Amino acid sequence: MLTFLADEHFSHRVLRGIKLRSKNLDVVTAQTVGLDGASDPALLAWAAEQQRILLTHDRQTIPKHAYDRIRARLPMPGVVVVSDTAPVGEAIELVTLYLESGGAEEFDNQVIYLP
Repeated sequence: MLTFLADEHFSHRVLRGIKLRSKNLDVVTAQTVGLDGASDPALLAWAAEQQRILLTHDRQTIPKHAYDRIRARLPMPGVVVVSDTAPVGEAIELVTLYLESGGAEEFDNQVIYLP
């Protein structure tokens, strides 16, 4: 089973849609695990420690910090950056299909942009 951490700004509408469409995804939010307001490096460190792929809309800062972890040879289970301008239904369908199509190892040390 793939496990994910959605950062605090990830669309709850998209997240609910993903959860409804796929019963094989284990997703927690930054808020539910006490990470609301946490820095990007702290989110990525927690995700790595818990072996969770990070879901985010942040194209500006999260990828930079993810690549910093990779360069430092620190664990980085993956980041999926979802466009915040895509229609909600389209984002749900695309993200669900993509997330269900691969195993956790395919996300290791990857920053993936959808759509």
